[in-house]
Amino acid sequence: MKDVVVVGAGKIGVTIAQLLGNTGDYNVTVTDRSEDQLKALAGKKNITTKVVDIADASALEAVLAGKFAVLSAAPYQMTIRIADAAAKAGVHYLDLTEDVASTRHVKELAKTAKSAFIPQCGLAPGFISIVAYDLAKKFDKLESIGMRVGALPQFPTNSITYNLTWSTDGVINEYIEPCEAIVNGKLTLVPAMEEREEFSLEGVQYEAFNTSGGLGTLAETLEGKVRTLNYRTIRYPGHCDIFKTLLNDLGLRHRRDVFKDILETAVPGTQQDVIVIFVTVTGYKDGRLTQETYANKVYNQTQGDLEMTGIQVTTASAICAVVDMLADGSIPAQGFMKQEDIALDKFLANRFGKVYA
Repeated sequence: MKDVVVVGAGKIGVTIAQLLGNTGDYNVTVTDRSEDQLKALAGKKNITTKVVDIADASALEAVLAGKFAVLSAAPYQMTIRIADAAAKAGVHYLDLTEDVASTRHVKELAKTAKSAFIPQCGLAPGFISIVAYDLAKKFDKLESIGMRVGALPQFPTNSITYNLTWSTDGVINEYIEPCEAIVNGKLTLVPAMEEREEFSLEGVQYEAFNTSGGLGTLAETLEGKVRTLNYRTIRYPGHCDIFKTLLNDLGLRHRRDVFKDILETAVPGTQQDVIVIFVTVTGYKDGRLTQETYANKVYNQTQGDLEMTGIQVTTASAICAVVDMLADGSIPAQGFMKQEDIALDKFLANRFGKVYA
């Protein structure tokens, strides 16, 4: 059995711990600064809990000592601290962050690390990059790649057509921070919440707009190899305009704590969500301009006694698949690894990755 640590006992962290623990192949220690958060895991198979404040570097390093890997399910602001502790403890490091600056720091740590550092192991960034790169490799020459992902309520009833399905901090961050893209073959930054588009999938109308972090390292990998590459978040029509009003006209982009409080007070969560994944690649095959598309929807589901929302299923299963592949030797055990370096067929064949198939 592999001994792993999951940092963060929120919805995603709890799901990761239970998925790994239920296999019987992992002993999981879950840490959080809140004892109340950890109570949800009391008595769960192959799981122990420990109250640890991430701000206490020595305490975190002590928990990591001798472990196989640490999986960060903490807020993106804590990523760097956890990565630093992993480097000092010499354990494998995986995270779910969409934060670009944090990933740059992880990449620097990996240059001298004896263990593997694999950031952005969730849905987007994460699985979306694996899919896009797999499609891209089938072309002789690339023209454009569009990556679209949305975590949406199945039954929206409010004017913003949205329910809270994952980290509020993460949503706010991706709606505010600059977004990487490739434009005319060059890696550049474009503003969040702009370049809105509409499309239809299975008879449902959606909008999509720029958000930060979803590309992961793919823009760096494909710079100079594709004319256009971008990532946009999917929502129901009307959502973008309302949030631009809140962030820009009312100035809530400068008061994130206030905005977070408003959202978590006024916008309900839901267990009934749907994850929409839509990737389109255009380029040349045998001299002909060709387009290939990957489209998928993943819904909330139950595995044994574990009830999961769609975003829990996709995010937790993705990072579990990567640590599983690390454990069985399917991917390198040292240095920095990009998501697009993971083969799609191997990912989907994994016992956790199968939820995407």
